Amino acid sequence: DVQLQASGGGVVQPGGSLTLSCAASGFSIADYAIGWFRQAGQEREALSCIMSSERTTWYGASAKGRFTISSDTDKNTVYLQMSSLRSGDTAVYSCAAILRSNIATVKHCYADAMPYWGKGTQVTVSS
Repeated sequence: DVQLQASGGGVVQPGGSLTLSCAASGFSIADYAIGWFRQAGQEREALSCIMSSERTTWYGASAKGRFTISSDTDKNTVYLQMSSLRSGDTAVYSCAAILRSNIATVKHCYADAMPYWGKGTQVTVSS
């Protein structure tokens, strides 16, 4: 049973940092692409994606230069380190997974394509 659990959200001041964790169970992250997404309002935005076995990553425009995705296959967990946070980063952050063989490259971690989702964690950037 594929399960994902996002954690690490909270309230942080503008300019601060936060690291989110996505703990996977029921499967090995080495066999999947894991993506981070966020939603504030109606639209879900893709932030970053990683294929641990191939050591490839992708970043969306909002994440590039400020966020870093990484993974620990021993802990079966994917992380999203976020820095220089601003009010526009306030959202519910979720992680999702897709079997590695079901997408062409790490750039193709589209929200609509991800079959497995974890419950999100709230990130609020506020002074």
